[in-house]
Amino acid sequence: MNVKLSQCFIAVDDHDKALAFYRDALGLEVRNDVGFEGMRWVTVGSPSQPDVEIVLEPPLADPNASAADRQAMAELLAKGMLRGVIFSTDDVDATFEHVRAAGGEVLQEPVDQPYGVRDCAFRDPAGNMLRFSQPRTG
Repeated sequence: MNVKLSQCFIAVDDHDKALAFYRDALGLEVRNDVGFEGMRWVTVGSPSQPDVEIVLEPPLADPNASAADRQAMAELLAKGMLRGVIFSTDDVDATFEHVRAAGGEVLQEPVDQPYGVRDCAFRDPAGNMLRFSQPRTG
């Protein structure tokens, strides 16, 4: 049996802001942009990983959800309590400077972690935490 990751999901409240971040700041390519029942899903991915996509989806992808459920999800998203993604990079310090210069909200500057990586963290425009890491050498 061969099992591989194909897609992961990140909730966003503004697809245009999310695209400006994921496409323009991070350099991911847009692979799909689909509307359905008043909602929008956009898939992005790294050119170096053509078989892995991040789906930028509405916080509550259910057209029948109650107003209370929509409000609860919007509040969780605003607090950064939903999903997060960890990206690998070959130069975390350069990645940090690039994302910061592009306007990324810094959560953690690059630091050597005791578990063997050097990493940093940002919030995307919707509040999701994104980490960028590279293995430490030596």
